[in-house]
Amino acid sequence: MHIRTAVVATVGSLALLPLLAPTAQADDHKGDIVFTSVAFSKTTVNVGISETQKLTVTATAKDSSGIRMMVGLKLVSSDSRIQYAKSYTCTRPTSTTMKCTWSYSLEPDRTDYADLRNSSAGTWHLDLEASAYDGDYYTLDSSATMKIKRYAKLATTQATPEPVTKGKTLTVTGTLTRADWNTNTYTGFAAQKVALQFKKSGASTYTTVKTVTTDSAGKLKTTATANTSGTWRWHFAGTGTTSSATAAGDGVALK
Repeated sequence: MHIRTAVVATVGSLALLPLLAPTAQADDHKGDIVFTSVAFSKTTVNVGISETQKLTVTATAKDSSGIRMMVGLKLVSSDSRIQYAKSYTCTRPTSTTMKCTWSYSLEPDRTDYADLRNSSAGTWHLDLEASAYDGDYYTLDSSATMKIKRYAKLATTQATPEPVTKGKTLTVTGTLTRADWNTNTYTGFAAQKVALQFKKSGASTYTTVKTVTTDSAGKLKTTATANTSGTWRWHFAGTGTTSSATAAGDGVALK
């Protein structure tokens, strides 16, 4: 997409415009103009149900005739929603370069139209164009990407009975939930594989004992043999749309 506009940036309230966002195209350019760097402050942002998460994007463009402006300045979600920057700054480090930084606020609390929706989780791409004084241009449509994920939580691990006789069976339970941006609640994450891990007393690392699948409410329940004292915990590796999570452990002594 080649942008032709007279504005340098849009500043003000965030806007998500699901009907206006085009499908990502391949990057396009004309002449010797290049983006020498494009950097996100975070390559993955995990968003819960209330706390705003901040993100900045910094890009530097160069052309032999000098950079006239950068336009676009938007992040496009996996469901084609557009999010514009709340603020920006631009400088000219040299006569041939321009460097701009844009600040975004990712908000899930449903207080306005710009807040995140579940369908927005996943890979987002930066949509940005730099134009030069000689008419050259470079459009980023798909190559600069990052992830915005729904924040996941694992409830504190519970292992019973405590203490336990050596060689006897422990029952270990837990619950996996994740942020629901449509309802502003944490809801059970069903059908997910979660690792049950154990760390011996005095050890520094955990070892995966088995993998358990959450039920329809995100609950976990399994049994394990207690051969030594130590701490049990649950660990979820995450998905393309949901963050990883690790539960607080439950120490169990032998009797």
